[in-house]
Amino acid sequence: MHHDDYYHYYLRRRHEELLAQAARERSRRHSARPRPGTAAHAELPNPVDGVADLAQNPMPLGSRPAPAGGIAASLIFGWRALLKIKHLPEQLFDVTMFPVMFLLLFTYLFGGAVAGSTSTYLQDLLPGILAMTVLMITMYTGLTLNRDIERGVFDRFKSLPVWRPSTLLGPLLADALRYTLAATIILLLGYALGFRPGAGPVGVVLAVGLLLVFAFGLSWIWTLLGLRMRSEKALMSTSMLVLFPLSFLSNILVPTETLPGWLRPFVDANPISMLVSAMRGLMHGQPVAAETFTLLLVAAGLVAVFGPWTMRRYQRHLV
Repeated sequence: MHHDDYYHYYLRRRHEELLAQAARERSRRHSARPRPGTAAHAELPNPVDGVADLAQNPMPLGSRPAPAGGIAASLIFGWRALLKIKHLPEQLFDVTMFPVMFLLLFTYLFGGAVAGSTSTYLQDLLPGILAMTVLMITMYTGLTLNRDIERGVFDRFKSLPVWRPSTLLGPLLADALRYTLAATIILLLGYALGFRPGAGPVGVVLAVGLLLVFAFGLSWIWTLLGLRMRSEKALMSTSMLVLFPLSFLSNILVPTETLPGWLRPFVDANPISMLVSAMRGLMHGQPVAAETFTLLLVAAGLVAVFGPWTMRRYQRHLV
């Protein structure tokens, strides 16, 4: 037999086998159906009767599931933001590896030159590194929002019957857990290196709470920029352009008394300097009521200004 003839013969036989197999499958399903007149067939519901009954007795409105409230919807979107870490655990590098690296480098590089010993320098450095780390990662709320807009995920949220601000508030709440994780890692490492807060655990908790409040207010700026910026890279560049000068032109690494006279007023007026001073005072039991009250006012002002501004911009995206 010629090669081409054999090939066509094989295709024909295979086609016949598939047809026979399909016929057997149809016969098996038909034989499994209850025949009319039997008890099994009588037990089957009549779909027409079901439709007629639904038309006569429609489902009451009270039995429908109620839409999620504002708090519940915010928690759901916050849980969505946390689930991203499960699939991309490298997102935790900024709250795990970077704080450890900064604390070790600055402690052992500058400790002897600035304070005379690493142990003494660590007592003032740790609150500053804690503030710098948390403030640096506040940009990720805006980055996540900008990424959702670019990928079209944001468009799906428009059709959901949920409280509109929950899509913004949820990621902010999830980022608060990231801030807490970063603070915990820094405090544990600092304690292992010799950090001893004079005010004890209560002062540490108050200092971390003040930091979280200020970080929450600052996050609204990056959320607004996340809605306005065209790309994720542009938002990251803008945030770094703002955060880096503010972080290093502060009292995080060196005391302000060592700075030139023309530079010291700018450093003292820096909100990050006020935040670090308040955190050091709360951790070591020093009187910092004025600084703490000022920081709370600044955080409330950030939310009052950038919160409504962000929501107005957010409403434009919903149209």
